Amino acid sequence: MPVNPELQGRALPPSEPYLVGREKVREFARAVFATNPIHLDVDAARAAGHTDVVAPPTFAVVLQALALDELLAQPDTGIDFSRVVHGDQRFTASRAIVAGDELTAQLTVTSVKTLGAHSMVSAATAVTDASGDHVVTAISTLVVRGDD
Repeated sequence: MPVNPELQGRALPPSEPYLVGREKVREFARAVFATNPIHLDVDAARAAGHTDVVAPPTFAVVLQALALDELLAQPDTGIDFSRVVHGDQRFTASRAIVAGDELTAQLTVTSVKTLGAHSMVSAATAVTDASGDHVVTAISTLVVRGDD
């Protein structure tokens, strides 16, 4: 089944709040080789003006992945995850994510394009804090390989 072109414009409901944990930030920082002390050391983060350790800028992909899982679980997408490769990833941030943040993510499919046998699905996931203020938007493109 090809990717459903009617996905374009679909907005998922906001996610359940995600509490950013200090150890999760540290684990992510180590995984992406982010060596700035503000990602690992509370005192260094506080000395830099933050309330706790600061997540690397790409941490928002954790929330986006949860939202993408919700999209991919919908039976009418036409997206076979076994045929998906990651095509692009960008972030636009209003502020850093810090341990202790309670974040909500809302994914919107912004584009569905067909290129020969392949499809490209782009989505923007807007992440807001407990006050409803924008924190970051994660924008990604998935390439869904067609039949060989």
